[in-house]
Amino acid sequence: MTGACKISAKIDELLDEREPGRTICPSEVARALCGDAWRDLMQPVRDVAGTRAERGELEVTRKGMPVDPQNPGGPIRLGRPNRSSSD
Repeated sequence: MTGACKISAKIDELLDEREPGRTICPSEVARALCGDAWRDLMQPVRDVAGTRAERGELEVTRKGMPVDPQNPGGPIRLGRPNRSSSD
């Protein structure tokens, strides 16, 4: 099974390949790491994303709106948190 560090690194890698403000689907992470066996990795990817979201490192959204990563209510997307520069 693929570990949390490898999953986390793949999330970052895929987000780095996207334009700023764009998101990825957890299945993209799972497919990149496991190929045809990607479905087995979906829960671990969601778990890592949830942990990182709780630390403020990722934003978990559904239909463009932030959701509770532990209870998203359906398909989710992963992205970088919006950081406003209102300092």
